[in-house]
Amino acid sequence: MENSYLEAQSPQEVEITFLAPILQCPEGVRPTTCSNGETKCNTNGLSLTWNDLWVTVPDGTTGGHRSILQGVTGYARPGEILAIMGPSGCGKSTLLDALAGRLDSKTRQNGDILVNGFKKTLAYGTSAYVTQDESLIQTLTVRESVYYSAQLQLPDCMSKAEKKERAEITIREMGLQDSMDTRIGGWGAKGLSGGQKRRVSICIEILTRPKLLFLDEPTSGLDSAASYYVMSRIAKLDQHEERTIIASIHQPCSEVFGLFHNLCLLSSGRTVYFGNANYAQEFFALNGFPCPSFQNPSDHFLRTINKDFDEDIEQGLSGRKPAEEVINTLIDSYKSSSTYQEVSNEVTEICKKGDEALDKKKNHASFSTQCFILTRRSFMNMHRDLGYYWLRLAIYIALSLGLGTLFYDVGSNYSSIQARSSMLMFVASFLTFMAIGGFPSFVEDMKVFERERLNGHYSTSAFVIANTLSSIPYLLLVSVIPGALAYYLTGLREGFDHFAYYTSVLFSCMLLVESLMMIVASIVPNYLMGIIVGAGIQAFMVLGGGFFRLPNDLPDPFWKYPLYYVGFHKYAYQGLFKNEFEGVQYVYSEAGVEKVVDGGYILRDTWQVEMAYSKWVDLVIILAMVVISRFLFFVIIKIVENVKPVLSGLMFVAPKKQITQVMVNPLTTPSH
Repeated sequence: MENSYLEAQSPQEVEITFLAPILQCPEGVRPTTCSNGETKCNTNGLSLTWNDLWVTVPDGTTGGHRSILQGVTGYARPGEILAIMGPSGCGKSTLLDALAGRLDSKTRQNGDILVNGFKKTLAYGTSAYVTQDESLIQTLTVRESVYYSAQLQLPDCMSKAEKKERAEITIREMGLQDSMDTRIGGWGAKGLSGGQKRRVSICIEILTRPKLLFLDEPTSGLDSAASYYVMSRIAKLDQHEERTIIASIHQPCSEVFGLFHNLCLLSSGRTVYFGNANYAQEFFALNGFPCPSFQNPSDHFLRTINKDFDEDIEQGLSGRKPAEEVINTLIDSYKSSSTYQEVSNEVTEICKKGDEALDKKKNHASFSTQCFILTRRSFMNMHRDLGYYWLRLAIYIALSLGLGTLFYDVGSNYSSIQARSSMLMFVASFLTFMAIGGFPSFVEDMKVFERERLNGHYSTSAFVIANTLSSIPYLLLVSVIPGALAYYLTGLREGFDHFAYYTSVLFSCMLLVESLMMIVASIVPNYLMGIIVGAGIQAFMVLGGGFFRLPNDLPDPFWKYPLYYVGFHKYAYQGLFKNEFEGVQYVYSEAGVEKVVDGGYILRDTWQVEMAYSKWVDLVIILAMVVISRFLFFVIIKIVENVKPVLSGLMFVAPKKQITQVMVNPLTTPSH
């Protein structure tokens, strides 16, 4: 087959390559020529180089380590788009994560990753990472999503008007001006398309005008038209701001492929080709694998180096070379080619001309501003998300009506003691138990937090404080309305002070259960497993709370020590019982003689309540548990964020080469 390299080029590709307009650079700024022939102004961009990069992971089968990346070398320059391509499992996302400093804690990394020729961590706002999954708040509009993010990421020295203008300019840059007031949407709510959501994610990450942008599968799940529109908008980002863009991409259409300046083609973690994207077809053709006319070059590349279906293809096409042999031929040819030498020389040249004075650290919004904006955003999300609190409120009202009618007007005689106790136990146990219904919303909040925190938008403490403050008004609403219905329909103890205490205990227990579920969401980020774990924890606490088995009858190991004292149900039961029975007398008849029993006797002998302290101490203990659980939630997040990578670095020591410190890490927000 004849070399079809020139035939496969589209007119658009030729225009991009050869008909670029002459660029007039500002005074004092020298023009540079990109790998595809474009001339651009060199405006203090960031160059990223990696040399002989290896990444290995533990192999559970053999007990050793398996290589994901094997000695890859390359570079990314300002004003250019580098596409990382290859079949599934070739190491695209691993290479992107390694360059961005996001490798999993179980991986081992060898080799040099340099920024402008130096081993330095990029300051906040200098780099951004757009993940494959769109972790966005579904109830917000495009305008609200980007504007709230601008208020969080941009410093307080910028006015609200300037931040709003930056947000709207960014939205227009990504072509979303017609969808500004459209909600993101998600499950059960129609909203943006997949391509529009992807562009919203990009908008949020480029608000700080980062010099280095990482994109993980930006066209995944999109059709060819949507893919081209997304990538063309991304390509425009580097035209005036000299942004360095690195994207892992699976199988771009020919129009999208024409937007790339450089191409890194991987197979099984090895470099098949690295260099000018327009010369890749010629490289394949010179090695005996020309791209057929009118065929998408990326389709041809991936089909040639994909060995997953090699056996099936060989059965259908006799005389075809095995994919492994083809891959080895291309790799050997690349390593012995002038292109490989040019890449090595370019890496060396970039390191020699390195500028150690990297981009200055950009300031965040202040801690108080972060708390205020996050609280406001979370409050709005809770208000608009029917499943967060409103559905629970409706169910609570229905249950309270059922509870009130079941125990309607129990009276004040001796026989009402058991009914009152059972009703209070149900309120403290099962009304609070249903707080696990908000777990799916908690998981979505955690997904958004993880994305924003990894890119350094705000501190962990600001998120914990804002999440707590925004939920308090709704929990008060959920506590007061259903609680009042159950309280007054049952005919519990008269007096507003007793009702206020009853409501305070109910509110505190709900806040504590939500705190426990947030802890579960940070550890088990799965809907089904999280609900099961949360329900199991609460079930044990209910059983050990001192109602189904009295405190003196609880077995000492586990049930009494420590569960009885650690679980909040003990303090909820005893506080509510004291509130209901303390200071009250009940009359009963025995052998025709009326006798009086004191509420204190019921508390001590019937329910074995600890009378050494007042009911307010029980309430304070529950509130203290809320504080402890929220602090524990904060600690768990910080452990996952900070301690895990440190332990990983101590555990994994490369035998041959020194493990390189990750150079590109956006997690440089001040800790609070």
